[in-house]
Amino acid sequence: MTDPARPGILVVDDEPRSVEVIARLLDEEFEVFTALSAEDALRLLETEWIQVVFSDQRMPEVSGVEFLTQVRERWPDVVRIVITGYIDPEDIIGAINTAGIHQFITKPWHPDHLLLTARNAAKLYQLQREHDRLTSELKLLPPLAETRVATKRDRVRQSYRFDGLIRAEGSPVEEVCRQAERVAGFNVPVLVLGETGTGKELLARAIHYGSPRSDQPFYCENCGAIPDELLESELFGHKKGAFTGAHTNRVGLLEQADGGTIFLDEIGDISPAFQVRLLRFLQEGEIRPVGSNETRRVDVRVVAATHRDLTAEVKAGRFREDLYYRLSTMTLTMPPLRDRPDDIPVLAHHILDRLSAAHGKPVAGFTPDTLACLEAYGWPGNVRELQNEIMRMLVLCEGDTLGADLLSDHVLRGAALNARPASPEDGPLPPLDLIGQGGPLKSRIERVEAGILMETLVRCRWNKSKAADELGLSRMGLRAKLERYGIERGPAQRH
Repeated sequence: MTDPARPGILVVDDEPRSVEVIARLLDEEFEVFTALSAEDALRLLETEWIQVVFSDQRMPEVSGVEFLTQVRERWPDVVRIVITGYIDPEDIIGAINTAGIHQFITKPWHPDHLLLTARNAAKLYQLQREHDRLTSELKLLPPLAETRVATKRDRVRQSYRFDGLIRAEGSPVEEVCRQAERVAGFNVPVLVLGETGTGKELLARAIHYGSPRSDQPFYCENCGAIPDELLESELFGHKKGAFTGAHTNRVGLLEQADGGTIFLDEIGDISPAFQVRLLRFLQEGEIRPVGSNETRRVDVRVVAATHRDLTAEVKAGRFREDLYYRLSTMTLTMPPLRDRPDDIPVLAHHILDRLSAAHGKPVAGFTPDTLACLEAYGWPGNVRELQNEIMRMLVLCEGDTLGADLLSDHVLRGAALNARPASPEDGPLPPLDLIGQGGPLKSRIERVEAGILMETLVRCRWNKSKAADELGLSRMGLRAKLERYGIERGPAQRH
């Protein structure tokens, strides 16, 4: 049987000596088969995987061209080569037409030339097979591509459902999602308000994929990240030569999103001049690329978002009132993370599962102390800051759980300042709002001291000996201060 690691070559000649010499030359690189007649050669082709045939032209019963013509009819992929000592141009043309001869080798042949011819013929056979395979796949490509696109589209749609906005039962986000789900089916602009990192883009995607436009494009543009000139080109497109660097025509995002949705983030940061351009598009549904005199109609739903108070911006004259009312047909507000502490454990576990899977570092979860700190911290950067903090903890973690000692110092301090007992059974904790509260200097200093004690104990995993050493106190001195401020570790904070 043919060795699949080495190409199979068949040498056909009625002279045994000639067959033996060629076989010996090719044997190191190829699986060589030999035949002294066309009949024997045809039997070998029926049982072995032959890629190249070398045939002598002058044979007693059947000529090489006649034999290779039969090979072409039955095994058209096999590369056919004739070895002959008699070259006639008419014979060459006839052989090429009838037998599809790849190459003629004249006698006496040179060993290097014969070996190179064999290598090239074997390579040609492989390329032909690859070409045939690709041709077959290309015939199937349109339906396959449609199926793959539909599958991916469905996967994206499932990923950005309103259910995909992670939250606890009874979360303030529930009402926002209910309103967004109702407005998703209507072709009206939506304005999403909320601090940075609260998930405004996720809500915009959920609105798009929950709407009749879900099969059409969804594009995002951060309006606060680029200057007016570039933003105009990004959204409306430009003509070649419209400005320095405009070497080709560019189709803007609004035209690319025709039939779909565009999400304009940080809409409150655009200049008054660009507000006029955007207002015209919202009123007329028309765009005009930079440097062009032609307008084009597009059908695009706009979902805008900002962390600014646009009503205050309108009163201050920094944002056009007519544009505000165009954008705010439906206004939704994503609450900050500090106003939904019950969502924090759910979000934290979801983020940890995703990050640990993405980075191949499985962990069991968080310790109770860690979750208590995460819930107590104010998260000014909202979900984005929470994700960064969990990523940092995962990188530093050497065990199977994320402990409070892995938290950043500012998170620990913030958690200690805002800590409250989860229930009466958790034991009393002092009011640690520190500087935010008034009162005599002594009381304020005591609150600072209580906050430092709480932060150190959490970071030291309530190891009082370690905390006392760090604070320069004896265990008795630390115990006295804890009793004085009513700081004790409740059941919910124990591992």
